[in-house]
Amino acid sequence: MKWMTLFSDTDNGQNELDRSTIDDTFKWDLAPIFAGWAEWESAFNTLESKIELFQSYKDKLNQGGKTLLEVQELSDELGMLAYKVYYYPALQYDTDQRKNDILAKKQTVQNLFARWQAATAWFAPELLSIPQDEVFQWIDSTPGLEKYRFPISELYRSQEHVLDEKGERLLALSARFSGSPTEAYSALSTADMIYPEITLISGDTVRVTPGKYRSILNLNPEQEDRRRAFEAHYGVFEKSKNTYAALYNSICQRDWFKTQSRNYPTTLEASLFSDNVPRSVVDTLIATTKDGIDPLQKWHRLRKEYMNLDKYHLYDGSLALLKGDKKYSYEEACNHVIESVAPLGDYYQSRVREAFESRWIDVFENEGKRSGAYSAGVYGVHPYMLMNYNDTLDDVFTLAHEMGHSMHSILSNENQPFATSEYTIFVAEVASTLNEALLMEHLLNNSTDPEERLLLLQHTIEGITGTFYTQVMFADFELIGHQLIEQGLPLTAEVLNELYMNLIDKFYGDTVEKDDLYRYTWARIPHFYHSPYYVYQYATCYASSSHLMSELQAGNREAVLERYLTLLKSGGSDHPMTLLNNAGVDLSDSATIQAVITKLDNYVDRFEEEWDRYQAAKLIGTVSKK
Repeated sequence: MKWMTLFSDTDNGQNELDRSTIDDTFKWDLAPIFAGWAEWESAFNTLESKIELFQSYKDKLNQGGKTLLEVQELSDELGMLAYKVYYYPALQYDTDQRKNDILAKKQTVQNLFARWQAATAWFAPELLSIPQDEVFQWIDSTPGLEKYRFPISELYRSQEHVLDEKGERLLALSARFSGSPTEAYSALSTADMIYPEITLISGDTVRVTPGKYRSILNLNPEQEDRRRAFEAHYGVFEKSKNTYAALYNSICQRDWFKTQSRNYPTTLEASLFSDNVPRSVVDTLIATTKDGIDPLQKWHRLRKEYMNLDKYHLYDGSLALLKGDKKYSYEEACNHVIESVAPLGDYYQSRVREAFESRWIDVFENEGKRSGAYSAGVYGVHPYMLMNYNDTLDDVFTLAHEMGHSMHSILSNENQPFATSEYTIFVAEVASTLNEALLMEHLLNNSTDPEERLLLLQHTIEGITGTFYTQVMFADFELIGHQLIEQGLPLTAEVLNELYMNLIDKFYGDTVEKDDLYRYTWARIPHFYHSPYYVYQYATCYASSSHLMSELQAGNREAVLERYLTLLKSGGSDHPMTLLNNAGVDLSDSATIQAVITKLDNYVDRFEEEWDRYQAAKLIGTVSKK
């Protein structure tokens, strides 16, 4: 189901921690969903019976507005109950993906959802058989139907892509298979993954989990250690390259099947249709970014110079240019996030505080836990956030990021009926990246340490390179990959490797060494397998939040804040481009994209100036050398 999308944004991972040793304070409290498995099973049975009830309305929609209202309200009941029935096992499974009994319950729910889709396949064709003007007359004259106006109008907009009942039923039945490559990817990359060990220069042995890999790249000053970690990490994907390629080929073939089934010209346009986003937005984003790679390459040339390296690799690109071994406890991180969102008002800040105090977050890594971080908005309860907190500055920003998603869900659910409460992915990353920008300003404004300020500026720069440039590169990769399938061309490991290395050449030029193992990067990107055509939206959302942040800082803050909070409260009540335009953001204008490129250029220049002043101060002894 569409609402099952997780806002999953990072790629850190699990370690050797025994979950039983972690205090309950730092674990999810799932009791607000269900008190236990008996209550869950009862709800599952209720959901099953309501699906049967929904089917009983078949061939009755022409009875008028009252019947249509009953069907829509029943659909809402199904949806609200389904959130709880799905997430109760899914959240538990994600804390330990070795538990097959929990996985079995999750799969049972997914099988029920496939039956649900099949049982409701009649609805769209039957409604569309009724003239639109007649249905809208029902909406005007039937109390309670107004809140369904937008989703019903969207159904009519999609009329040319809706099949007859038989066709819809067949596509619904295929849903139980469409998630198979994604499930296989998760099993291969998490449950069945055996992470290698390396010996560091110090003599310590480290198991290179995704979280440890990021930690080594971010914190370890020895290039040789970073090289060993890099080779161990990517060696895992190299060994399974053909399996990963087969899975990604299946993803693209699945998307092309759905595209052709519903009569869209391309997979990209099929993906964009539901949000009514013009294809030109993606094409402009990629083209404008490719024309604006100079600041990215300038940054990496500076890094090579500052790090005094003969050869500079991409695995050198995350290390802080100063020692930067400061740890941020989880408590400190929470306080920073709470304080940073003060510009968004008392209510927003109070709900952030509530999230930290009420066990909405599963905080630390443990063995078997799903990697990364996400926010899952459980309608009727509250959002649940998964973290793998490891005391780094990156983790502090990840916490702020996921809290942005959670607050978006809260404000949307509180201000929209269920029918229009689900905001689209296209606007999802605006709230998360704006939270990050607020956190950065808070930390910079409260830091008098020149070294910490440089570290924060570096984080800002690498936030732009990672959230904007890297995601555009990823978007270009999956667009080309899907186009190869559309053209009937092969998508083997060799093809994917060459495609990815060509993009590295384009974006990084001669600023980095072309290590052969980087050609396997595509194999480890979860979004390629979990949510195709997602990643470009990081870049468009970053451009949107950057524009809003600039307006918040430029004056007339109250008016800008009102527009922004209205965006969050609007959920899915209109097309995302319209909602963004109402908030003051125009993504159809290439200048909005170019502004991010200019922003990076300015930050790189600022960092260079502050670095030079810092080094000069060290020479005359006014800054202590660590």
